[in-house]
Formats: sequence, structure tokens, C-alpha cells
Amino acid sequence: MSLNVQHLLNTLQALEQALKALENKDNNKVMQDLFRNAAIKSFELSLETSGKLLRKALKAFTGNPREVDRLVFNDLLRQAGKHAMLDLEGVERWLAYRKNRNATAHDYDEAFANETLAMLPAYLNDARALAQEIQKVFDANA
Repeated sequence: MSLNVQHLLNTLQALEQALKALENKDNNKVMQDLFRNAAIKSFELSLETSGKLLRKALKAFTGNPREVDRLVFNDLLRQAGKHAMLDLEGVERWLAYRKNRNATAHDYDEAFANETLAMLPAYLNDARALAQEIQKVFDANA
């Protein structure tokens, strides 16, 4: 079985479509809430998927895969930077995405949701770039 990032790309496509739907000002309040919730849930799902794929990819850089299994999400991001899958600024952005995601699980405030929505276009770009880097590692180790 070959490893690939297609599931991640699918979740990012769903996120992008939810964001586009939010731009439609003809939507009523219920539809706007529905698309906002879909965007945030797609963000959460894609972030978790990114972490799982990153964990698998980082195992290619170590002789002890169990070490990678013990890393918390933020340490996975730092290791991705160490192995040039992310640059320093990218690591910082991903740490911010993770912090936001942890907050979205507990904060249902509309203002916070709108703050999350504002960062999602940049997240989409970063997540697609990371998906390419992960896929390169998978391809090199196939």
C-alpha cells in the first residue's frame, strides 16, 4: 500500500468550498452558519489529518519510529522544520493554527469563529504546501 495525501487534499477542497459558499451574501443566516460550521470542522479535520500524515512522513528520518509516535503535535511541527518540510515561519504559523484549533474545540463564540475564518485562506495555502512536502517524502520512500 502506498502512502499519499489524497484524503488531506479532499478535506482541504471541502474547506475551500465552504469558504466560497460563505462569500455568497444571498445566503440566509442559517445557511451562513452552516457553511461557517462546515469550514471550521473541515479546518479541524484537515489539521488532524496533517498531523497523522506528518507523523508517518517523519518516520522516514529516524531509525526509531517509536520516537516519532511519542511526539506531541507541536513537536511534530518542529521536527518538520528540522527536516526542511516547513521553514521557520511556517512552523510558527502551524503552531498558531494548532493553538486556534484547540480553542475551537471549546469556544463556540461567533466572534472567535469569525477570527478562525479570517486565518483559513492562509491555512489552505500552507496545508497544500505541506501536503506536497509530505507526498515527496512518501514518494522517496516508496
